[in-house]
Amino acid sequence: MNVDLLAHPAEEVAPKLLGSVLTCMTQEGTVSIAITETEAYSGAADPASHAYRGRTPRNAVMFGPAGHLYVYRSHGLHWCANVVTGTDGIASGVLIRAGRVVEGEDLARKRRGERAASPRLARGPGNFCQALGITGEHNGADLLTGTSVVLSEGEPIPGELIRVGPRVGVSKAHDWQHRFYIADDPTVSAYRLSPRAKPPTGV
Repeated sequence: MNVDLLAHPAEEVAPKLLGSVLTCMTQEGTVSIAITETEAYSGAADPASHAYRGRTPRNAVMFGPAGHLYVYRSHGLHWCANVVTGTDGIASGVLIRAGRVVEGEDLARKRRGERAASPRLARGPGNFCQALGITGEHNGADLLTGTSVVLSEGEPIPGELIRVGPRVGVSKAHDWQHRFYIADDPTVSAYRLSPRAKPPTGV
């Protein structure tokens, strides 16, 4: 993966990450997942972004440089992973929402539970990280030159198969068309409107 691809605003990078492969190598083994769903989050201009109110110890990785992994705990339960994008010093990131396991399915299933069907192994940002083995220890990992977590180019996704819609489960700026996913892919998560948000037009 070339850093030039990531050095742009999140909403430009998010659709381009579809089909890319995120690989995590641990002592248990290696799991690789092809990305099928993403969401873009900016900084001060995006009320739904963790960086909306400025830099903190928690969100510092979001401010760059591009090509690193921003990992955070959601609701105190699940790890979520973002690919940092944009210009160094300006917060920007792409949340990885779902993917298809292309290597290490047995290990991913062990982590997720034996009853999880293949399309559900990495559906949803928390499940994605659990299947891949990503935790808070990977926050700040270099995805381009690192050894534990690597982002690589996969099969390009034709433009006619890329769908765009509102972000899932956020109450602020929920109607922004910053969610990108592969049409009719069974691994993509279902749209869910936050109960604190008004339904966006057309959904």
